[in-house]
Amino acid sequence: MAALLSELERSEPDYAEHARSAIDWLTGGEPLETITELNVCEFLWYTLPTKVGGDRAAIARALGRLLRLGGLERYATLCTSPTTTRILRTYARAGEDAGMAAYQSALSATGVLPPDVPELRWSSIMGPEELGAHGACSAALELAIVSGKLSPDSQERGALTRLWLTTPRPELGGDNWLHRVQGERLNRWVLGRGTAWRELAQPFEVCLHAPIPAPAEDHLEALRWLLRVGREPGGIPLTQRHNLARSVLAQSTWSAAELAAAREVAQTQMGALRRAGRRLVTTSTGQRLLEDPDLLWETASAALLAPTSGEHEFRASAREVALMLLADGSPADRDRVTAVIDCEEWQTPEVDASLNELGQRLDAFGLRSEGKLTPAGRSAALAALRSHALRPRQYVNMS
Repeated sequence: MAALLSELERSEPDYAEHARSAIDWLTGGEPLETITELNVCEFLWYTLPTKVGGDRAAIARALGRLLRLGGLERYATLCTSPTTTRILRTYARAGEDAGMAAYQSALSATGVLPPDVPELRWSSIMGPEELGAHGACSAALELAIVSGKLSPDSQERGALTRLWLTTPRPELGGDNWLHRVQGERLNRWVLGRGTAWRELAQPFEVCLHAPIPAPAEDHLEALRWLLRVGREPGGIPLTQRHNLARSVLAQSTWSAAELAAAREVAQTQMGALRRAGRRLVTTSTGQRLLEDPDLLWETASAALLAPTSGEHEFRASAREVALMLLADGSPADRDRVTAVIDCEEWQTPEVDASLNELGQRLDAFGLRSEGKLTPAGRSAALAALRSHALRPRQYVNMS
């Protein structure tokens, strides 16, 4: 790098200082050969216009000159491309929000941004392991596109990302990137919320590393029954107030409260039922869940901790604590839950509402008896905790 900068100083001294600043931002001191198209695009379309002062167009041109000297012609072309010019102009004239939108659109069009896959949804706040996995997958996509094996809009990008995430890597000691990311997220979940939380969550870290299989015994029967009836002609009839009709209750072996709770979770949290006039019908999602018992188990378990509309994150945290206590065989009363969360913002009605919501969901799925989790209930609690711990970390709008 020093030799390239010296050569640029001799041949085009006006560009040298701009190029030195740009390359420091772009590489962070790493060798030039480690950069990827994703790195270059993120610098040009995000870092440069939001974090670097001065004549940004001139800095982009200077970086292009340096990259061309280094033999990175494709990356050099990006620096003076019409796309880069347009995005920098958008930031300058329309503001950061418009510039960010233009950046995201252009980055998506390159095809090198790893897509979400069933095994992993990417975070907007990434730890070191996830950043490493994201960069490795992006480099694999870039190579496939440049070599002509993939087009930037190919549906096969997801398959390649999954392969790259799940294949054992020699540089990871035989581990794979997916395990690394999941381990990082689990560790952050355990350690991130205070002493009492860590003491309660620590014993769960090991058992949550692997997926929690569905129990062998019957489970989720009320939910399955509703989804089966919902796909029949006429669906599930409702009253004028959109409650379950008496004819529905008469056909079932569950109480009105249990069916109502199962219907609420299936409709609101799982997207498996939808209302069409005065009837409920099974959605395409619900049909897929009926056809795939493992997916139904995973989705229903995750719904135990799914937030309700407009719900504060602390209420979901209360359900997490309650599930950990219940899975550990301990009572999950208000005092124990609030002692773990230790948040002065909490009010008693909020805690009670959150715990009541959890109780309704457990009862709806037949996962507890006499206040304690059934064996299937404990498995569901662990599956829910795992799903919640492994969820992507996103920026939160606190307004």
